[in-house]
Amino acid sequence: MSKTFQDRIALVTGASRGIGRALAVELARQGAHVIALARTQGGLESLDDEIRAFGGQTTLVPCDVRDGEALDRLGLAIHQRWGKLDVFIGNAAVLGPVSPLPHVDPPQFDEAMAINVTANWRLLRSLDSLLRASDAGRVALITSGAGHRADMPAYRGVYAATKAALEALGRTYAAETCNITKVRLTLVDPGRVRTRMRTQLMPGEDPQTLPTPEEIAPKILAACTPDWTHTGLLLEAQTGLVKAFQAPS
Repeated sequence: MSKTFQDRIALVTGASRGIGRALAVELARQGAHVIALARTQGGLESLDDEIRAFGGQTTLVPCDVRDGEALDRLGLAIHQRWGKLDVFIGNAAVLGPVSPLPHVDPPQFDEAMAINVTANWRLLRSLDSLLRASDAGRVALITSGAGHRADMPAYRGVYAATKAALEALGRTYAAETCNITKVRLTLVDPGRVRTRMRTQLMPGEDPQTLPTPEEIAPKILAACTPDWTHTGLLLEAQTGLVKAFQAPS
């Protein structure tokens, strides 16, 4: 039986744990060669062991996404080895300080912007020609309701700002590629998922009430298949709904 991502090349950032790891495993199960990027060497090696146990293939990239020059080199390395990239999932992110905005230290704000926004721009810049070389280049940027919800909660301004910026970045790239390439970009909101970040944000919440990354990964990957046609829209992974972004009222 043919697998959905058979012989496709997929890059996943933040691949050593949580949603990123689940996505990497599911992509490999569905036949992709997974380029797994994360800071933690041990986590990547564990992922590699898991994927190779069922016959999957990975290339491990220990890298801090704040290292822009390393991300540039990654694009060149992918070009030299494969000449294309079929799937890019920008998943790596940090929560940042949960604090009143005037109490946030500038280095904390800068770090969150660097990881959640700048790194994804740098990767789009590095990978653009590779995605265009694919017969169906697909980009999924992992966002959050915090980036576009109308009832903005207090104390999450740093995270919300980075996700709003990420959505603007992704929608702009989608507009620039929709009519002249086969690249399609989707902003994906995974919803509330049983992850370390969710525990940091809501330490009193019972994690057993939330879906696991493994349960949500196939729903996210729907936006990465060759037959996905939407671009510049929001996928709510848990409901499967695809939504247009709303203009300010």
